[in-house]
Amino acid sequence: MAGIRLPPEEPETTPQQQARATATDSLASDDDRSIAADSWSIKSEYGSTLDDDQRHADAAEALSSANFRVSSDYSSDKEEPDADGGQSMLGLQSYWDAAYSGELSNFREHGHTGEVWFGDDVMEIVTSWTKDLCVEISQKEMSVSDNGEVNDQADKYLSSWNVLDLGTGNGLLLHQLAKEGFSDLTGTDYSEGAVELALHLSQRDGFPNIRFMVDDILDTKLERQFKLVMDKGTLDAIGLHPDGPVKRVMYWDSVSKLVAPGGILVITSCNNTKDELLEEVENFNMRKSNLTGDVSSEAASGTDHPPFEYLSHVRTYPTFMFGGSVGSRVATVAFLRK
Repeated sequence: MAGIRLPPEEPETTPQQQARATATDSLASDDDRSIAADSWSIKSEYGSTLDDDQRHADAAEALSSANFRVSSDYSSDKEEPDADGGQSMLGLQSYWDAAYSGELSNFREHGHTGEVWFGDDVMEIVTSWTKDLCVEISQKEMSVSDNGEVNDQADKYLSSWNVLDLGTGNGLLLHQLAKEGFSDLTGTDYSEGAVELALHLSQRDGFPNIRFMVDDILDTKLERQFKLVMDKGTLDAIGLHPDGPVKRVMYWDSVSKLVAPGGILVITSCNNTKDELLEEVENFNMRKSNLTGDVSSEAASGTDHPPFEYLSHVRTYPTFMFGGSVGSRVATVAFLRK
């Protein structure tokens, strides 16, 4: 089970990391980046969504009613994190723009793929486990029993699963999902550099059919829904923003519209345990129920369902003992969209 988190070991600083750190001092503002990102967005299938100011106001109101701290400026990506704990440069778009600028330079000069968030082992576990989960759901939908031919039939089952990878970075998670048999694959990231790198790598590595676009999950232009939505570290990064509590509320409002009914959301996190993710989903469900009216009368009538319910979680990550408790450094949890 996912449990106690220990601080990661301090890695040695590489020349590339030093270059990235220096680059963050001379970046354009995030407002400029957002304008540039909008110009990159593929809008033929998508279009626009709710007014941004209204979304911020709704999230702030929800947090205020739940007694969370709300920052006075929701929309600004401050260059210096607040003094409160739990915040980091990893929560700022400017950090990721600088990081992927360096990754692009390394790719062009040396052909380097770039960093794999959480490592190759976690990525392989997540994709293999997700494949098995999707096949199992497809079998239940088709009323097919497991007759030992799952591997032979997997491509047939997975062909109906359109996939969205939120915060795709270099897109390698989608490469691995393609190897597992998924074919309808889309990756989004709010960093232009990440999308450019992902496009280069997918062409080089033989995955030209994977679609990539610049899009911010907190201000998404996507109107299409997906049967499988993957998040490997994106909610973690959002939570590290100075306005993390507000932005996490916006995240759940947005992602709930992207997961198709009967589809699943798979979140992989190193900053949240399984139980913490379950609690956050339960809080979101309660907030949505409160917005639609009297919870007790809806429950009695049986006409209302919470947006998400727990489905499963990865149980095969390495564990460790600390203070008499067992935990793991990474949690992967799947939620079913009702």
